[in-house]
Amino acid sequence: MVLLTTAASVQFGRPIVVRVIRELPDRRTYDGWLWLDAYELGRKGEAVARRELFVMRGGVRLEARRSTAVPHRTTVAVG
Repeated sequence: MVLLTTAASVQFGRPIVVRVIRELPDRRTYDGWLWLDAYELGRKGEAVARRELFVMRGGVRLEARRSTAVPHRTTVAVG
């Protein structure tokens, strides 16, 4: 997962987390910038939108994977 903030582009005044599908290398761009094909992730880690994003390579930050595992419950005898 990747965190995009204003360090990646001014369009991310509100930071977003995305799962990158691929870089789009066939698009012309400025040195140090790139196009990404990605899924924007919601608060629970689910994909909420597919987006093509223009970002500064140096501002892209990897984020630790969020756990989507359901907590394990244990039955405890009472009495």
